[in-house]
Amino acid sequence: MILVSEWIDARGLELLEQLPYPTQYRPELWGDEAELIHALSEAQALVVRNRTRVTPEVLDRARGLKVIGRLGVGLDNIDLDACRERRIAVVYARGANAIAVVEYVLGALLYSARPWLDWTDQTKAGAWARHLGGHEVHGKTLGVVGLGDIGSRVARAARHLGMTVEAYDPHLAPFHALIADGTVIPRPTLEELLQNADVLTLHAPLRLETRHLLNHQTFSFMKPGMILINTARGGLIDESALLDALEQGLVRAAFLDVRENEPPINPDPLANCANVYPTPHLAGLTEEALARTTALVLEDVVRVLSERPPRSPVR
Repeated sequence: MILVSEWIDARGLELLEQLPYPTQYRPELWGDEAELIHALSEAQALVVRNRTRVTPEVLDRARGLKVIGRLGVGLDNIDLDACRERRIAVVYARGANAIAVVEYVLGALLYSARPWLDWTDQTKAGAWARHLGGHEVHGKTLGVVGLGDIGSRVARAARHLGMTVEAYDPHLAPFHALIADGTVIPRPTLEELLQNADVLTLHAPLRLETRHLLNHQTFSFMKPGMILINTARGGLIDESALLDALEQGLVRAAFLDVRENEPPINPDPLANCANVYPTPHLAGLTEEALARTTALVLEDVVRVLSERPPRSPVR
């Protein structure tokens, strides 16, 4: 049996019904660990997004589990070491939502320079107030934290806009293609990247060593007036430090698709900041990306259950 513990789109439900294995679609199950454990007692496969916590305690009760399918790319909600110890395969939607996230980042980048919605509202209200029309991103420096698939795509697009692109990634290969062809200038430390960047975009995974990568100390290194874009994981940013940085003018605007707590704890101090633009973790949720993600993950789940090698396994 294939158990789905979180929401999937209508096309995904159609694909689920076509699978050669019995399925259970229970999109609220992620919020009830006891019920999740009970349901897993009969499951050979579990399909999740980012809210289901797959812990050793959960896995210990899932004796027949063979594969976990992650509808996305972030893996911080799945204990990968525990899965390896129990020989449970983990598959994910590698590259399936990259285009959607890149387009979101570019939209935030361009809007940060030219906030045309503000001008639209004024014009609709009857004003014809011609004034300074924002800034150009051409010639500015984009700092990229994490030069994996999505970070690399953002870097390429930014270069086409005439930006200088610098990147910090402690796991960056010295002969990375984007370094070799001059698209990206590597920086050996986060501090150096922050000192140079006019815009900073985060594309790093959330791990113990990356939690609160941006904190009170690292914010102090920033070029004043920086634009911050986060579509990776909310835990990369210490939100109390971000609030201080916004108040001090170190960060001019923050585009936050992800948060430390999702949804944020109420009241949310950042929501009261006019220069914070939050969205509910949807950068990768376009219609096209959802279709690719669901198809890829469900296909790999079936491949594992059929004792065939998956196309996108987590190594």
